Amino acid sequence: MSDEQPHSAIADPRVTAVIDRLQAARRRPTGGGPRGGFSDRDPHAYAEQGFSIHPEQGELIYLLCRGIGAKRVAEFATSIGMSTLYFAAAVRDNGGGTVIGSEIVPAKVATARRNLSDAGLADYAEIREGDARQTLRDLGGPVDFILIDGWPGDSGPSLARQVIEITAPQLRVGGYVMNDNAEPDFLEFVRNPKNGFLSITLPLKGGTELCLKVA
Repeated sequence: MSDEQPHSAIADPRVTAVIDRLQAARRRPTGGGPRGGFSDRDPHAYAEQGFSIHPEQGELIYLLCRGIGAKRVAEFATSIGMSTLYFAAAVRDNGGGTVIGSEIVPAKVATARRNLSDAGLADYAEIREGDARQTLRDLGGPVDFILIDGWPGDSGPSLARQVIEITAPQLRVGGYVMNDNAEPDFLEFVRNPKNGFLSITLPLKGGTELCLKVA
């Protein structure tokens, strides 16, 4: 087998260098993190860990955003900025735009902003610090793509379900939603025809839901 790094659709070596650095430093906390059965569910307890999409998901985000000419996108949660890099590279390469991110942990907001700056993409991202149920309530107009890769809850509706209900009306017809964690109530929402989505499960990172808004 070849040891050669997978080819990236992103041509900017400054961006790919930051992505490669983040991927090389990826680690999970002892006990598996917040999805472990007895782990701490406080997001501030994991300020040093970035729970990020994998590069194959990021490459798909980049290609889809380029394909639909995305200019305005949103994500929950930003974490340390891995997904933000792919989004920001895409909107920049589409001629300019904005990534609206939400992250509740201040240390991760600072790290994400440093990573974007290192990649030369700081001008294309607006990271809103706080609870996504508030920070993403008003995106300032229609968006082209939404990533929902947020924190697990203990009971009641998942954060993914709450965020999709808030953001779906702000997504344009023809736009995409990607979900990383396959929360059952999120899937229930996007698979209900009355909510206007077509949805498929992709074999990426153990299952990634890709949804197209058709109505």
